Amino acid sequence: MSGLTNQLHSLQSTFSGDAEAINYLKQAIASGKHWYLALLEAAGLWTKAKETYHSRRYCYLVDGEAFDLLLLFERLCEVVDGLIPDDEKECLLFHSKPPLILSIKEFKRLIGNGKYRQYLNYFYGITIEEALILAVQDEVRKEKRTFGLGNEDGITNEVYRQIYGASKVALLRHFRREKGYPQPRSIGLAELKEFSYWLFKYRLKHCDKARVASDTKKALEWLRKQFSLSGYPTGLTKDGQLVGVDEELC
Repeated sequence: MSGLTNQLHSLQSTFSGDAEAINYLKQAIASGKHWYLALLEAAGLWTKAKETYHSRRYCYLVDGEAFDLLLLFERLCEVVDGLIPDDEKECLLFHSKPPLILSIKEFKRLIGNGKYRQYLNYFYGITIEEALILAVQDEVRKEKRTFGLGNEDGITNEVYRQIYGASKVALLRHFRREKGYPQPRSIGLAELKEFSYWLFKYRLKHCDKARVASDTKKALEWLRKQFSLSGYPTGLTKDGQLVGVDEELC
């Protein structure tokens, strides 16, 4: 009986924590606090790792380690729709451009140390991993054009072989087998993020430290270039991790 009581208490605590986060967000904005600061504080109060809301499944903590802050922002913005400027909200959710530039210290204080570490897991394990794939993809395309080969055949597998030493199909099959997932032909966004995080760990395990550091630098430089071309600030600090944080760049 005591075990059941503890489980119920845990569920109630989780519910109250997320209800508290939503209520705090609404009240803070209504009282005049800047909506982005309130959003970060509400994210710090959030407890669920995943949920289904309005028939959509949300996974905020990829593989139990990587905090998808932008996805939680999207979820929280739904409950305060109409209370925040549409243009600022769209810049944040679609372009990763926040309305305020914060120091790392302030950002960390607002979301909490634990979530900050999980956020870094997401940035390096998913954002940077995906940037690395795109950076190498650009290199492979450039090389093919140099030799007069303009078609896209085999580019994806060549990219994955250069980075991970195996084709994307083989790696995806390995990932799903390890996780006990089915093997459909398509892949959803949530599984794709988890696959990217798995690739990050796979690369750390199978590549030497010098290669890992070199690849990370390449991905960071590619990401900076994309933000520069889009007209938005890179927001990458000397640690390479934050968008919308005012610190010296690498």
